[in-house]
Amino acid sequence: MAILAFDWGGTNIKFGVWHDERLLGQGLFPTPKSLESLEAQLLSTKKELEKSYDFEGVAISAPGAVNYDTGVIEGISAIPYIHHFGIRERLSELFQLPVKIENDANAAGIAEVWQGVAKGLSNVLFIVIGTGIGGAILQNGKVNVGAHRYGGEFGLMYMDKDNTFSGVGTGVKMAQRYAERKGLPADSISAKEVFELASQGDVLAQEEENNFYDYLAQGLFSLQFCFDPECLVLGGGVSAKEGLAEEITKRVQVLMDQHNLKDFKPDIRVCHFKNDANLIGAVASYYQQME
Repeated sequence: MAILAFDWGGTNIKFGVWHDERLLGQGLFPTPKSLESLEAQLLSTKKELEKSYDFEGVAISAPGAVNYDTGVIEGISAIPYIHHFGIRERLSELFQLPVKIENDANAAGIAEVWQGVAKGLSNVLFIVIGTGIGGAILQNGKVNVGAHRYGGEFGLMYMDKDNTFSGVGTGVKMAQRYAERKGLPADSISAKEVFELASQGDVLAQEEENNFYDYLAQGLFSLQFCFDPECLVLGGGVSAKEGLAEEITKRVQVLMDQHNLKDFKPDIRVCHFKNDANLIGAVASYYQQME
């Protein structure tokens, strides 16, 4: 038996099949503009894949605040038509299979604890660094969503009286600061390009790269001592930056030394599953919810 997995994003819907402890048959299609079109594409994908696999259920990674009890996706996201109705029940009827839904950031974190860089650990923070900063709090292998399902919204943490973690601690914001200082349009350069310019000796790029590392280290330092996890796992596009974990670990250690904190060393790791994390985490969450 296999699990059909989907990862819903604002631009694309990814899919894959979990079979024999592996993710197979991955593909994607553009995110439809309506719920009816989405359902049609999901069902078409299932019918095509079930020519080769016998499915026992469907696992979905989706944006928004997923309510496990009601099967409703609360909050808002880049896919506005999936919210505030019984979508899990509707999809179960569509597929004629059990359906379980997990928040996308939570799914990525679950994947790393289930079979990734944090496998075997009980208390882990997963930090997604993208346009903003989000993540997941994982305790004993399961997500702690909090009393109001805002657990893991690390980006809302204020770094000073004006700026949140999301507002200063991402590669996107680093690139925007660089562009502003150069008198360029805000979206005219990417974080990857700023890193490359810094490595080539561009002083302004080096300054903003240093600012980015400092902001990220400060945020992670605060999270370390709010939650005291065994490790912090970094995900999102910037996690592909070579040497990121080592550089941030060094800077967090400096902050610890400043406060004479010597009981342990910070354990900061880069995620393992990259683009497949949400699909794999959705499957892990499916099994957890079925239990």
